[in-house]
Amino acid sequence: MDDVAFLSRIQFAFTIAFHYIYPPLSIGLGVCLVIMEGLYLKTKNKVYEELTKFWIKIFALIFGIGVATGIVMEFEFGTNWATYSRYVGDIFGSALAAEGIFAFALESAFLGILLFGWNRVSPRVHFMATMLVALGSIFSALWIVVANSWQQTPAGYRIEGQGMKARAIVTDFWAMVFNPSSAERYSHVLIGSFLAGSFLVLSVSAWYVLKQKHVVHAQAAFRIALWVAAVSSLGQLFTGHQSAEVVTRYQPAKLAAMEGHFEKMAQADMYLLGWVNTKNQQTTGLKIPGGLSFMVHQDFKKPIPGLNSFRPENRPSAINFVFQTYHLMVAIGMMLIALTLFALWMLYKKRLFQTRWLMVVFVGAVLLPQIANQVGWYTAEVGRQPWVVYGLLRTSDALSQAVKAEHVLASLVMFTLIYVLLFGLFLYLLNKKIQHGPDVDMEYYGPSSRMNSSFSATV
Repeated sequence: MDDVAFLSRIQFAFTIAFHYIYPPLSIGLGVCLVIMEGLYLKTKNKVYEELTKFWIKIFALIFGIGVATGIVMEFEFGTNWATYSRYVGDIFGSALAAEGIFAFALESAFLGILLFGWNRVSPRVHFMATMLVALGSIFSALWIVVANSWQQTPAGYRIEGQGMKARAIVTDFWAMVFNPSSAERYSHVLIGSFLAGSFLVLSVSAWYVLKQKHVVHAQAAFRIALWVAAVSSLGQLFTGHQSAEVVTRYQPAKLAAMEGHFEKMAQADMYLLGWVNTKNQQTTGLKIPGGLSFMVHQDFKKPIPGLNSFRPENRPSAINFVFQTYHLMVAIGMMLIALTLFALWMLYKKRLFQTRWLMVVFVGAVLLPQIANQVGWYTAEVGRQPWVVYGLLRTSDALSQAVKAEHVLASLVMFTLIYVLLFGLFLYLLNKKIQHGPDVDMEYYGPSSRMNSSFSATV
């Protein structure tokens, strides 16, 4: 791979990985906000209102950083990936236009009411705005995933032109939208977002419990987020399996890389952890013999195509990287299930908030869904190589012809510096809001005992 291709891939991976921190947080946090404000409307308990106002401020911060970091990628399509942009312009243009009309406009239009509508509109109108902003973020993810899924499993198109002037044209919009992988990938991404947002709420709430600050509010938010996280972690098992079935059918080379399976046609083991030696074409580690064959065919001995079934130039090059990222994603998914179910058991036993070590675990666990989302994306994108549009356009052919390596390197250094500063600013502002905590109407609560009894009467 030449320097321009390598640096362009590194640059795009860096920018999208940084951007991808924020949309999942806003999607998951949006769901928690809807539940918090809905509980306030139902119970009229001020705790839920104050929680909603507090988390809306954090939502606005995340939303703003997410928008700012997402704009850069659109320019990269035109500067570094001009051939790709021409090839998929009709496809991407349709999906991004739909995002702007059906998602971003909805999200942005009601964001003002969400932020500044308290005491200016009725509680029900404000709740509707909260729901529509949350719905807008969910719709936004839909169209981005549709565009990316088309690259994984193209459908509803025809190719016009030859060579470098070839381009994909939409022939069936709904076939493009509902391509073979879009539904499964979207559900997987969406539930991963629910986990990211809910674990942010869990982490901050657990920190408050440990510090004995805003305890009533923290316990209320923790209960809400815990149920969202528990249901989502279990749902991720199902969506993950569905996504794997799509990969099995449409991207068998990626599946072989995910499990380090080399033999042309043979029983395939399922590794719990391991290491892939690409040079010797060997995978070693803890495994279930025939486990992958069973997952795919419900038969431990039925053969599955290995990497040697494909021409070397059509295989993913970073096989061990794909193997490790995939297994890390699965391991974190199982950890999240165990952690949330154990926390629910402790909540049932009324020992959850008294178990200090568990609160400490939840403070740090905010990183787990983020890591899982990132490595899951690495698995999907690196495992797709050498194709930028699977089976149609190679990554090496998608580059801009006029861009030089030194230009890409200079912009990569600049982006890195700016994003480091931006991330530092984000952490500073986030920490400032967390340290401040919810604004509490002490005239309403009176003594702290009244506050505790008022809350416990409605939970």
